[in-house]
Amino acid sequence: METILSRDDALRIAAELVPVLKERAARAEQLRRIPPETFADLIASGLIRIGNPRRYGGNGLEVDVAYDVAWELGRGCGSTAWCYALWTIHNWWIGHFPERAQDDLFASGPDTVFSSGLNPANGKAEPVDGGFRVSGRWGFSSGCDVASWGMVATPGRAPGSLLWLLLPRSDFEIIDTWFASGMRGSGSKDIVVKDVFVPADRAIDPNRAGDGEWTGWELHQRLSYRVPLRALTGWDLAAPVVGIAQGAVDEFTARVRGASTPGRTAESAALQLRLAEASAEVDAARALHRHDVRELLEKAARGETVSERDRARYRRDKAFVAKLCVHAVNRLFEASGARAVMDGEPIQRFHRDAHAASHHAALAWDVWAEQFGRQALGLGPG
Repeated sequence: METILSRDDALRIAAELVPVLKERAARAEQLRRIPPETFADLIASGLIRIGNPRRYGGNGLEVDVAYDVAWELGRGCGSTAWCYALWTIHNWWIGHFPERAQDDLFASGPDTVFSSGLNPANGKAEPVDGGFRVSGRWGFSSGCDVASWGMVATPGRAPGSLLWLLLPRSDFEIIDTWFASGMRGSGSKDIVVKDVFVPADRAIDPNRAGDGEWTGWELHQRLSYRVPLRALTGWDLAAPVVGIAQGAVDEFTARVRGASTPGRTAESAALQLRLAEASAEVDAARALHRHDVRELLEKAARGETVSERDRARYRRDKAFVAKLCVHAVNRLFEASGARAVMDGEPIQRFHRDAHAASHHAALAWDVWAEQFGRQALGLGPG
């Protein structure tokens, strides 16, 4: 049965989950994956279905609302917000695949989730009659423990091209490699594929999806499917970092309000200044994120193309969102006193999670800043 949500409904549901996620955050770290009850709560909430096309149980919201939800969930648990954002945007990605692949993935119902491994250097897809023989090992497959499907990336046939290939859970093995300093609850383990046949209708070139190849738009008439897929990837990774940073602001504020140690009370001008600057950085990161995503959707509504300069700017901005958030969390953590390093203190987890998330290649400031600079100055690729 189709359930229609409003943006306000989605954010209310997400806000109600925040204290629950915060209470479970330590357990998520101990498990090194999202606790089963948290996954069940996310499924029951209907929030992951924001990514689904309407014909497969989508609830009528655009993907920008999923980013708003991730900002909210990140205030409670960064790992949960990260996995939520990925599971949701993955269910949006599937709308670009051939219709048969979409039917196959959602055959068991609208609450299917899948994980991914997107470093194309880690695998190969040999063309064969009717599809591809795929082998490889991909790291950082967040949320893979509950995934019933997986998606991997390999080089495409043409130089510089890519393939994204969809596989059922029976076609890949999970290797438990996830022993990390931050985002411990994300369960970002390795997945291994050994000489598996993938039909051609379970593969796409992500560089053409929504950018000359219009399956998503033709099937679903959803505005976001008129945006180049690669221009919308990465915002799902930046959104949880905003939530993590907001969580640090919330935690710092509560700590200072309740403090009695001389020099660390709410009367401290130094702490007031740090809170003001950090909260402004988080607000700026959120505003930049929201502006760029809205701009992409507005361009799609007007039928405009996305220029190479704009693509470079969007990649820069995703990384800058993360950079602002890391600076904000650092500023607060530095002023949180000796107890802030204790395992039971949420602010140390926000600090570790912000740094871990910002290490994702899509959020690497130096890489994307240089690329934008070269583009803006009329230079070729470095």
